Amino acid sequence: MPRQENRPITDLGTLKALAHPLRMQLYRGLCVARTATASQLAEQVDEAVSLVSYHLRKLAEHGLVEQAEPQSADGRERWWQPASDGVSIRDENFRDAPERAAAHLAATRLFHEQRADMYRRYLDERPTWGPEWNSAAPDNESLLRLTPTELAELGAELLALAKKYDEKGRAAVDAGDTEGRENVALHVYGFPFRV
Repeated sequence: MPRQENRPITDLGTLKALAHPLRMQLYRGLCVARTATASQLAEQVDEAVSLVSYHLRKLAEHGLVEQAEPQSADGRERWWQPASDGVSIRDENFRDAPERAAAHLAATRLFHEQRADMYRRYLDERPTWGPEWNSAAPDNESLLRLTPTELAELGAELLALAKKYDEKGRAAVDAGDTEGRENVALHVYGFPFRV
């Protein structure tokens, strides 16, 4: 069965499974690494391997992660990978009941807090990245005047552009071109506001 490109999350149980701070960190870590063991992920998040294994199994119960082909000869190691190339969580799938809307809002807040923490960590570590990375890292704000349809189109175009660069970078890494490459987070928010 081919790998699902972008899995839509529409049920409350899966949303709640992902909207756990440690589980989201583990999921994000697997998306970056592509495959990893619980031990490797535990080292990244500074948690016990048993706790990480528990949370990986919870993510697997909801089809968010799955066992991967072993990457070493050690048969005792269990390797994990994301079950899809990403997930999408849309507001329109959780508007139908107050409990679902509240869970979606809580999950969205968690995801944004973790993203903000990632950016704050970069700012704190900025001197260690050197001038090339600091000059290359965009920090933009655009204040646009759009319709909902135009904002949706812009979002789709930005996502397609990010996907193009992700595929380009992963293909280069697969070909052995790793010189100067780092993991890069690109966070894009588009939302209406009034002054």
